[in-house]
Amino acid sequence: MTGVLTALRSLLFQVAFYGMTTFYLIVLLPLIPLLPRWLMWKYGVLLWVATNRLLLRVITGTKAEFRGLEHIPKGPLLIAAKHQSAWETFALLPLFSDPAFILKQELMRIPIFGWIAAKVRMIPIDRKGGSAALKTMTRRAQADMAEGRQILIFPEGTRRPPGAPPDYKFGVAYLYATLNVPCLPVALNSGLYWPRRAFIRRPGTILVEVLEPIPPGLGRTAFMARLERDIETASNRLLAEGLDDLGTAAPEDVRRPPETGPDPRFPPPVENS
Repeated sequence: MTGVLTALRSLLFQVAFYGMTTFYLIVLLPLIPLLPRWLMWKYGVLLWVATNRLLLRVITGTKAEFRGLEHIPKGPLLIAAKHQSAWETFALLPLFSDPAFILKQELMRIPIFGWIAAKVRMIPIDRKGGSAALKTMTRRAQADMAEGRQILIFPEGTRRPPGAPPDYKFGVAYLYATLNVPCLPVALNSGLYWPRRAFIRRPGTILVEVLEPIPPGLGRTAFMARLERDIETASNRLLAEGLDDLGTAAPEDVRRPPETGPDPRFPPPVENS
């Protein structure tokens, strides 16, 4: 019976989510050429985010807890977040003063949504464009960072199931080396509650943990080793907490991380290189 109720609430949320999103897009469409970027961000994007979180909490009972917010420095910043779900594509945005999301270029072609993303100056990347696309993305990031913005990237590039082996891409190291600013790792366990490629939304509390910033100046190999170790170690801990939170409602296909000792996938820190 609990599973049926969760499914019905999840379906109701889907209807409410897409209905409300459509409403916002229609209302904002004539305002795109009229509003300055910051007004579109504050009263368009952030209001849409707040509405989604409210719908999720009221309809499905899915809440969120944010830890480590004191680690967020002011000013220009590179944010590297774990990516398990569509949830963090909107729920992380209010944590930062003026973030620019790096998102796949295909999203910019969606009518109205893409126009709004362009208005608030999100940064598209052609994931098949190789080094040329990487350089174009970095130039955009440098221009935005010169205005004091924060650049948010998912270093694995796409959603990964909870407990899956990590798959970090080179792009985040390229940005880190080029931008020469601190990198803020963000761990989470959202995939337990809002799984990818599924409509189920499980009740419980999504955990997000902002970790200590990685200072600029590390070599790319050392940076990648530390970033992956920091995010994955914390995400494994949050995964274990989430599995305990869900209890018998936890997905059966998620591997529980080891409770003690270091994860063998993450070697000790390497020297700066």
